[in-house]
Amino acid sequence: MVVDEWTHERRLVANACRILAHRGLVDDILGHVSLRVSDTTVLIRCRGPRERGLKFTEITDIQEVSLDGSHDLPDGYSAPNELPLHLAVLSTSPKIRSVVHAHPPAVVAMTLTGQRLRPVIGAFNMPAMAMATLGIPTYSSSALIRNSSRAAEMVAAMGAAPVVLLHGHGLTASGASVQEAVVRALNVDSLARMQLSVLSAGFAPEDIDDGDRSDLPDLGSEFNDGHVWRFHLAALEHEGLLIP
Repeated sequence: MVVDEWTHERRLVANACRILAHRGLVDDILGHVSLRVSDTTVLIRCRGPRERGLKFTEITDIQEVSLDGSHDLPDGYSAPNELPLHLAVLSTSPKIRSVVHAHPPAVVAMTLTGQRLRPVIGAFNMPAMAMATLGIPTYSSSALIRNSSRAAEMVAAMGAAPVVLLHGHGLTASGASVQEAVVRALNVDSLARMQLSVLSAGFAPEDIDDGDRSDLPDLGSEFNDGHVWRFHLAALEHEGLLIP
């Protein structure tokens, strides 16, 4: 494996892992991000010989696997147990190029309440509102998704949605880019935190008024993903965590 191949893409995935950890969506060594870089090749966050957790992901932790699951990793590296989760989602459409699997505590807690994430917020986070309006499904199993049968079940539960919650487990988010997949995961976490905080206060939040939706437009990928991504890179840089 030539480490300097796909250098830009490896750095992108590594910084994505650091962002997820910095924002509290993953803890210690759990969670992973993948990116399809060709028709047959996927880059994914692996565990390496110097494993220190996602917040300290290195470029060399991002290794190549085949879309069919085969791989020949360098000594000391191992693919995630839940590699089948990534491969199943990536295989659903060539438009999906990146997958995020994370364990946000607020998302896990919301799945345990038995309540779905709903469009209870508006301008506070319009992309989250839009996803909740269309419906954010839940996969009922809390087991590791480490084989093709469980991965197929998760994909079936996910349907056409870009994000699926995993009961008592976390979430899986997809996107046409690493940036889109990561920001979608962040937005779902933001919605889960808000809805959970209201429920914890003893209130049942109502969906936003339908009349408000015309003033809650889709501001486009550059605003929703590009600007937000650059903010998170800047936040990593401020904390001394950015891989330049």
